[in-house]
Amino acid sequence: MNSINRRSALIAGLGIAGAGALAACSGYSGSGGADALTGPSGSAVAATEKKRGRTGRERKLTLTAAPARIDLGGGVMPRTWAFDGRVPGKEVRLSVGDTLVAELSNQLPGRTATSIHWHGIALRNDMDGVPPATQTAVRAGSTFTYRFTADAPGTYFFHPHVGVQLDRGLYAPLIIEDPKEALAYDDEWVVLLDDWADGVTGTPDQVFAELRHGMGGMDMGGMDMGGMDMGGMDMGGMDMGGDSSSAGASPGGMSMKFMLMGAESGLLGGDAGDVKYPHHLINGRVATAPDVHTGKPGKKVRLRIINAGGDTAYRVALGDHKLTITHTDGFPVRHQEVDALLVGMGERYDVLVTLGDGVFPLVALAEGKNANGLALVRTGAGSTPKPTVRPRELDGVIMTASQLRAADDVRLTTARTDITHRIELTGGMAEYDWALNGTPFDMKNPQAHPILVEEGRRVRLDFVNDTDMWHPMHLHGHTYQLGASGPRKDTAIVLPKQKLSVFFDADNPGQWMLHCHNAYHSEAGMMANVGYRA
Repeated sequence: MNSINRRSALIAGLGIAGAGALAACSGYSGSGGADALTGPSGSAVAATEKKRGRTGRERKLTLTAAPARIDLGGGVMPRTWAFDGRVPGKEVRLSVGDTLVAELSNQLPGRTATSIHWHGIALRNDMDGVPPATQTAVRAGSTFTYRFTADAPGTYFFHPHVGVQLDRGLYAPLIIEDPKEALAYDDEWVVLLDDWADGVTGTPDQVFAELRHGMGGMDMGGMDMGGMDMGGMDMGGMDMGGDSSSAGASPGGMSMKFMLMGAESGLLGGDAGDVKYPHHLINGRVATAPDVHTGKPGKKVRLRIINAGGDTAYRVALGDHKLTITHTDGFPVRHQEVDALLVGMGERYDVLVTLGDGVFPLVALAEGKNANGLALVRTGAGSTPKPTVRPRELDGVIMTASQLRAADDVRLTTARTDITHRIELTGGMAEYDWALNGTPFDMKNPQAHPILVEEGRRVRLDFVNDTDMWHPMHLHGHTYQLGASGPRKDTAIVLPKQKLSVFFDADNPGQWMLHCHNAYHSEAGMMANVGYRA
């Protein structure tokens, strides 16, 4: 039985206890009982929730997770799992201070349990949607209602936090509008990026099962593959991922249907990804049948760019246009004009663009994977670009988060660091043993080996990437600042063999996941619990 099946069985079993049972606990014991952790519904969580500013308005909706056959365009109509039969799910939009009341109805097959994680939102801990740490999973045929106040404006999205369900179609944008918005623009366009295999070449569970086998089982003519950077190797005629829909085989006979090898990116410091995808989507459409934004020349548009992918970073550019970056992960930055930007899984960027006259390609280049997603901006006459179009802006001035600076009004105040945690990113493709500090996350005991923090303290995390691959590191329930004056983010790329220091204020009690937002790395164990002392 592979680890996904074990995890699904565990979560389904926990679900039998009832959706509120785990969340009702007031505390847990971590580190072998040495430290009591604040429970997801503890008094400290309730006290923090009361401090959030409220408008008194409620936004109510029902989200039904169920099997669906969806139309991605170009004759691509896979079966997948989706919210209310569409991919992406319907956009949810509310204002700062509004309360979201969202009922999740789980109509997934068999005994498939699920949840919803509200990615990037600093919400109350028992609504974070992370079984079994903050709630028991929602069993098939059952419902669970998420209720929380959204007190920070920005571009967010939501997705499950069970197994590798994120890499199906269970995601949708969540936009928190600011009634005091300072930006001036004429229109908005939400641009949601995704890498897609489900129902085409296989399921995410099958992808993970193959990856979990690891490179250790490959016969490479006596070569020791353990710990070797696979990016620059000549693999002797093996399928290197140029055609994502094709399956190959290793010299040792191991299936290579999903595993990607030979994908390199200078921006990502080497190895670009693990998984071959037959399609890369923008707003649920393949490149041969792109989504189209219709506008007028001279109008200023705010693009809200979200990477909901499982294993792919995207280099994004709009042909014949400059992009002005205004926000990342919901927080404003000092404006920067660029040709293109790099967006890792879980990251979001807001940009402003003044539209030209004609038809222009918005390209999401799958970094290092020789493929791309495509959408179009149409403001006048012009021919439709080819699906493989490569605007020159993709090779122009490319912005990454490390080059940005936080806007003055959201930069953390100067304060002494109270505690520093060294977070080593460990593992590799050889055994597919991704972990934090060498210890894979234990789903049976999510309170084991916590990263301990105390409310009211300034915390520093030193991400030290000991691996040969990049990792987008996501912290739930908080935003951190990159260095002394970098942008405020909840997801940041840590390059191979590099160190990234981030700072945050421990102002949202509970137990919060810290993990790589590569869906397969996280499921393999690259995750930990950032727990507040009770």
